[in-house]
Order: sequence, then C-alpha cells, then structure tokens
Amino acid sequence: MAVTGVILVGFVIGHLVGNLQIFDHPDKINGYAQFLHQTGPLLWVARIGLLVSVILHVWSATVLTIENRKARGVTPTGKHWIKASLASRYIRWTGYVVLAFIIYHLLHFTLGVTNPADFKDGHSYVMREAYSVAGFPVVAAGTEVDNVYLMVYRGFESAPVAIFYIIAVGLLSFHLLHGMDSLFQTIGWRSQTWAGRLRKVVALICLLYFLGNFAIPGAILTGALKPHPDAQVHAPVSAQN
Repeated sequence: MAVTGVILVGFVIGHLVGNLQIFDHPDKINGYAQFLHQTGPLLWVARIGLLVSVILHVWSATVLTIENRKARGVTPTGKHWIKASLASRYIRWTGYVVLAFIIYHLLHFTLGVTNPADFKDGHSYVMREAYSVAGFPVVAAGTEVDNVYLMVYRGFESAPVAIFYIIAVGLLSFHLLHGMDSLFQTIGWRSQTWAGRLRKVVALICLLYFLGNFAIPGAILTGALKPHPDAQVHAPVSAQN
C-alpha cells in the first residue's frame, strides 16, 4: 500500500504542476498536453501503471481493513479509536470519494463522456510558440493541437462541476494528510526525533496541494481568470474555414 501510495502521490503532484500552466499563455498547457500525447506507447505504459497502482492500492486497503477488524475483534459498528487523527479515522471514506472522483475526472477530461460538446466540437489550437521541456523544444510553433485550455475553461465554467472538483480535491488532500504521513512510517523513514516535523511538512504539502487545485476551478468560476484571446474560446476551426 505504501509503494502504490508513493506512485500515486508523485502522479497527483506532477498532474497539478502541469495543470497550473492554465494560468499562463494557452501555448503552455496545450503544448504540455500535446507533448504527453506524442510520447505514444510510453503514455499508455504510464496510464496502465497508474491504473494498476490504483487497483492495488484499493485492494490492499480493503485487505488491511479486514485484517485489522479480525485482529481487534471489532465489528463494523464498533469504533474504538485511541490517539487516531481525524484524517486516519476517515481515510477509508475519503478514499471512496477520491475513487469516485478519479472515475468522473477520466470521464470528464480524458474521455469527454460527460461533456461531449466541449470535448469534440471542432475546436483546435495552433501553437504560437514552440513548447519546450528542460530547454528542448518538443512541440513546434504552428502545430495544430487539441485546445485543452478551452476544454478546461469551459468545464469549470459550470458551477456544479467546479464545486464538485473543489470538494473532491479537498477530500483528496485530507486523504493524503494521513496517507503520506503513514507511508513514511511503513517504509521506515520516520523516527521519533523528527516525526513531529515530518507531520508538519506533510500538512504543508497537503495544504499547498489543495490550494493549487482550488485555484483553477475557483479562478474560472469567479471570473478571476479570464479566457485568453489567443485561445479562440468562441471560434471553432470549422467555422473559420
């Protein structure tokens, strides 16, 4: 469970860093998405690895819960907590919500099932400048790519969707609060001398993670983030031809 937790924590933080590019020029997040698509088989290897990690994480959580109940002789209705943090008490329930959020997130932004008009409506984007990674250009200027900037912006213009995302990432951050703290203990990287400081660092990371995820739908929903003119928010390519 700790090993899959490390993999998933690394992914969600990296995912957030990539998504925060929406506050920059549309070239950034659109180029970033195109770069990921260009990795081809490697992208699918990563996706399958993440899927396997989620499945193993849920499976190990279920097994550990059953084993703990058997060892303690506690029925599902009998709760006996001793020095348990609030995050650890509800780690299982926040996990269920996070799992539901992951499924919805994939249907929303990856498969476009929940918003087909925004996902496949003829909108595309022509890169104004090249997109670079570590100083190396990976997407050339003039390349026609998917308008991910537009898709994200339109998705979070819906108040119910934006509010759901904010609540879900809040619970995910709460889930990480206990998960990140306990995984250090599981793999033997936490000692009595610095356990308190480690817990504060984990809490700070979780807070920053929540604020970063909150900023995107919050800024779009409130109008603090205006659509960039270059994104052609109301100009489908098909309408220009």
